[in-house]
Amino acid sequence: MRDSAYAELAWQAPEIDHAYGDHVHILSDVGALSMLSRLGHPDTRQPDANRLLDRCYGVLFQAVVNEQFPRQNAEVRTRMEGAVEGAAYRGQIIDPESRAILVGVARAGTLPAYQGFALLNDLCFSPGLRVDHIYMQRRTDEEGRVIGVDLGGSKFGGDVDRAIVMLPDPMGATGSSISDAIGLIKTLPGQPTRIITLHLIITPEFIARVTADHPHAHIYALRVDRGLSSEDVLASKPGTMEGEVGINEVQYIVPGAGGLGEVINNSYA
Repeated sequence: MRDSAYAELAWQAPEIDHAYGDHVHILSDVGALSMLSRLGHPDTRQPDANRLLDRCYGVLFQAVVNEQFPRQNAEVRTRMEGAVEGAAYRGQIIDPESRAILVGVARAGTLPAYQGFALLNDLCFSPGLRVDHIYMQRRTDEEGRVIGVDLGGSKFGGDVDRAIVMLPDPMGATGSSISDAIGLIKTLPGQPTRIITLHLIITPEFIARVTADHPHAHIYALRVDRGLSSEDVLASKPGTMEGEVGINEVQYIVPGAGGLGEVINNSYA
């Protein structure tokens, strides 16, 4: 007999109160925010940085899996079956036949993509999982302002039909890179079930760009930074007032976490 406690598992990630729309998910997780604050501290270096990155992304991936992945009712035998006939877990699990694609947006998004791939291999059958790659680089002017994105190349292992496509990219500043990446994914054969972006920190400018360009995409983040806004704006519920500013004149997030691409790869050239 199935235990009714696990037949229908309701779960919703705790989120901050905001007015950015139903497809924007900014988690309310003090543990993750504590780890993120350490990751962004100027004294944090390797190997601590990548360990903290992994733990922060673990929170994001768990939220996405619980909210966005299909489920099924299952009966899974346990080691106690030798002592008690019929010993098994009977209840909901993530559908192991779920198809999911992780897209590593180089260079900061490559490691989180493999972290998500490792987690999903513990939940789903590996033939339905894949890691793809996009290499993008900010194009700047003489003053260091971002004026565009250069696509250096990409490698896709097939179609995206009926797949949950996830793009982990730690810093969501202007939204131009992720918007272009989603646009590239939409040119691939097939229709994805969902497109989901996962970030440590995003800005109001990022949200505005991505939701305008791709209104059906879901955005998950641990934090929204609008540190250059006025005091009135900072005192308001996120998304309710004009004048939210989260990036400086060279499109870096404030307060942000610095150049995580350099930190993750221990490469500052």
